[in-house]
Amino acid sequence: MEYVYAALILNETGAEINEGNLTDVLEAAGVDVEESRVKALVAALEDVDIDEAVEQAAAVPAATGGSAGGEVETADDGGDDGGDEAAEADDGGDDDEDDEDDEASGEGLGELFG
Repeated sequence: MEYVYAALILNETGAEINEGNLTDVLEAAGVDVEESRVKALVAALEDVDIDEAVEQAAAVPAATGGSAGGEVETADDGGDDGGDEAAEADDGGDDDEDDEDDEASGEGLGELFG
């Protein structure tokens, strides 16, 4: 990973990404430089617009919603996939108004997380 970071530093400073510059940055950071990895990275980045690649990579989490654990359904989702049956069975009462208040205030999340 430090090799990629070194390339990003060179790109940010406007320096040419070549074997010599990459090696210099890595050595300055105290990395035991492997010449073959330096050559491979320089070759791999030859036709890459790093600024564009970073911009696209930064945009991906925002486009997917940023939820690493999957989708989270909301109360007004409208979809019924049957996954709420266990939570409804634990309700113990017919007082739907209390459930709505709990959802709106954020209370009741303990049921989801333990």
